[in-house]
Amino acid sequence: MHNAAFEVAGIDARYELMEIEADAVASVVAAARGPEFLGLGVTAPYKRVVAGLVDEVEPDAVRIGAVNNVTKTAEVLIGFNSDAPGFRAGVELAMDRSLEGIDIVVAGAGGAAHAVVHASVAAGAGRVTIGNRSVEGAAALARRFGGHSVEVRAVALHDPAFADALRRADLAVNATTVGMIDPGMTIEVARLPASATVFDLVYVPPETPLLAAARARGLRAANGSEMLIAQAAIAFERWTGIGGMADVMREAVAPLLADPTLQA
Repeated sequence: MHNAAFEVAGIDARYELMEIEADAVASVVAAARGPEFLGLGVTAPYKRVVAGLVDEVEPDAVRIGAVNNVTKTAEVLIGFNSDAPGFRAGVELAMDRSLEGIDIVVAGAGGAAHAVVHASVAAGAGRVTIGNRSVEGAAALARRFGGHSVEVRAVALHDPAFADALRRADLAVNATTVGMIDPGMTIEVARLPASATVFDLVYVPPETPLLAAARARGLRAANGSEMLIAQAAIAFERWTGIGGMADVMREAVAPLLADPTLQA
């Protein structure tokens, strides 16, 4: 995605994968201060580590508790998080409406759920219900983002209160690896209103059991590919100052997302 955007923008740069051990993270971040770097993308398990190595961390990334990209001004490294705005862009495209004022149910309380809940609260959702296997994990997330005008509450996935939340949900989000790494579904689609949208952050495989069940019911349903594309385009713009690359990135990544060898 990024390299296709660099080519279209006429920028002599490449986005390259660097698989590193934990003891090399600090040196890589330090190297990013050099003139040959535009910035960094960061993935698990180093999103929290990198937050402690940059010069500044933007408020949204502080709230989420993770840095997934680094940009710089002169030699000042700035950590930011593109997952939350990427989620909002992807899900609002799927819903064809804003997150403002709606009732949202989120399954999961991990790193992805942090970005989802933050984006939902920042957008002014009406209510956010977090369901998790461990209610303690959901409660910690609710405390992190609660205390504002948006009601954020925590329940266990098996609690009847989670089922009740689904019955009035405008949007149900799977923010777990269920459907990708783990089998099954986190959300009982039959409980959702006919007007609800189902958004699964998983994009490999492109149709999880959850999305298949939602579409069988005639619900709006989308996977995480648009979130992936949106967050990448946001990062690219921060690094280069050039926006509007989502379409280029979407076209570039489409063959990879459709590759049947990735669907197992």
